[in-house]
Amino acid sequence: MQWTEQRINLLKDLWGQGKSASQIARILGEGLTRNAVIGKVHRLGLASRPTVSSSPQSIPKIPEKKPVVVEKNTVKKKVKPSSTLSVSVAPPIVQRTCMWPIGDPKQSDFQFCGQVVEVGKPYCSEHCNIAYHRRMDSNT
Repeated sequence: MQWTEQRINLLKDLWGQGKSASQIARILGEGLTRNAVIGKVHRLGLASRPTVSSSPQSIPKIPEKKPVVVEKNTVKKKVKPSSTLSVSVAPPIVQRTCMWPIGDPKQSDFQFCGQVVEVGKPYCSEHCNIAYHRRMDSNT
């Protein structure tokens, strides 16, 4: 597409009317793009137009602050601990003792084995035999 004198004059006229670059490209046709129109307008030194927003800017509304109601004579009541509260303390767990669980964790008599562990294992030798099984060779 060539920019002839006639097409340049039409471009200036349409630009002056406030047409967008896309609209001018469609009117001039011949595969002309919006960017080609913008480039030519820039090279001709035509006045740029302010961008038009699709909707007017609205000022955000600040919600009104509601007054805070404070009740008078609010006294905090002291809570007395129950005298029938029983606390059982489990024996200390040491890394050198067997951690095999014995009993139901939901019951009060739940405990851990507590025997001396095998080196590098969390259980004693008896519980290691239960916990760890050697793989059977599939060829035998």
